[in-house]
Amino acid sequence: MSDFEKVTTGLGEECGVFGAYDTDGGDVAPSIYYGLFALQHRGQESCGIAVTDTFGQRKVISEKGLGHVDDVFNRETLSKLKGNLGVGHVRYSTARGTRVENAQPLVINYVKGTLAIAHNGNLVNAIELRRELEYTGAIFQTTIDSEVIAYHIARERLKTHKAELAVKQAMQKIKGAYALVVNSPRKMIGARDPFGLKPLCIGKKENTYFLASESCAIAAVDAEFIRDVRPGEIVTITKDGIESDMSMAVPEDKQARCIFEYIYFARTDSVLDGVNVYHSRILAGKALAESYPVDADLVVGVPDSGLVAAKGYSEHSGIPYGMAFHKNSYVGRTFIKPSQSERVSSVKIKLNVIPEVVRGKRIVMVDDSIVRGTTCANIIKMLKAAGAKEVHVRISSPPFLYPCYFGTDVPSNEQLIAHSHTTEEIRKMIGADSLGYMEIEKLKSMVGGLKYCDACFTGNYPMQVPGRDISHAFE
Repeated sequence: MSDFEKVTTGLGEECGVFGAYDTDGGDVAPSIYYGLFALQHRGQESCGIAVTDTFGQRKVISEKGLGHVDDVFNRETLSKLKGNLGVGHVRYSTARGTRVENAQPLVINYVKGTLAIAHNGNLVNAIELRRELEYTGAIFQTTIDSEVIAYHIARERLKTHKAELAVKQAMQKIKGAYALVVNSPRKMIGARDPFGLKPLCIGKKENTYFLASESCAIAAVDAEFIRDVRPGEIVTITKDGIESDMSMAVPEDKQARCIFEYIYFARTDSVLDGVNVYHSRILAGKALAESYPVDADLVVGVPDSGLVAAKGYSEHSGIPYGMAFHKNSYVGRTFIKPSQSERVSSVKIKLNVIPEVVRGKRIVMVDDSIVRGTTCANIIKMLKAAGAKEVHVRISSPPFLYPCYFGTDVPSNEQLIAHSHTTEEIRKMIGADSLGYMEIEKLKSMVGGLKYCDACFTGNYPMQVPGRDISHAFE
């Protein structure tokens, strides 16, 4: 996500990974390209693809750069990526700087050959692990914790006879959130952290296997969704099929999927761990309507992540649903990024109110979150300037009170408006006629019986966290 995108959302997105292995020998770069397109919402700062030919010299060819998928890749660049085993990545820097050397996949050349690695997530012990590696002679080329993972896998591979065992032994050392796709010369390996914080799933089309952050990317390449990689699972895909190792799994009651995948991050057409994201957001809207009813004329959602929850609110309340905003989808990374003082006008570049829809009406406005409050206040001003009589704000997440250490760019406590202000104070600050947040206890209705992490709302982290800002530790 660009700096400009943050203006209209307040949150940074995570990363997306996509792997493909054609056991018949066909080139997989085009499929990875389309898979990354489907995952573009998860990261818009950089992207990359790395491929190898399992039938040839097994040399890894890679291409990566800053920008969107269609900024970095074209017909010519894709034609050079010849190989039947590959991995791709889209990135948003939740913690580290935006620079081309931090783009993934990472390609590691070592005595056993070459590894290509793509990672979504954040480690909480990356500083300690990197320091240990540096004292043993490791030289780092990036400022991302993904390189720490890559080094550990490469080192463990020297002690083991299988790449998947090296991944397992690395997992025993790293702590945090991760979905990994690791390509060795003749295998594609997927791994998910034991808590299941980051999603990962498996697909297949004819004799090509896929690994992806979301099921929408599997659908984008016209493949069949097979299943999710389970929390703590390591899957190894070869020409002989799929092997599973569940020895890193934790008891189900210890699992902690990121609840914000269902609130905001994932695409509405994805299914994560058996839960339909669209349905999840419908339920969120209904829960808001139950908790915070109001007399109003129209329910609207802030594009894009507030739209489905708004529909759920409408269905439960009986208040008509309407489209009050036009979103400019053509504002790309080349747009001049605004300074803090220009945030108000910048929102209007990205989002405009349709006056005919809201004029003279009492509006229920549904959004996914309030982080700093600036954006929400600006949108309310726009609605009232367009003639809305009242604006009642409903938020499909509880108030952000604590930072996230696992890959979601939730800022420090000082920047979180809810950390130092009551709901009533926030209501006055943003200019809303009423304000209601999702109740903590109703989050479970969104995901059924799944165990999830809600630490950014409660401070109850599923593991020990640093307790300090580590976002710029490697810079």
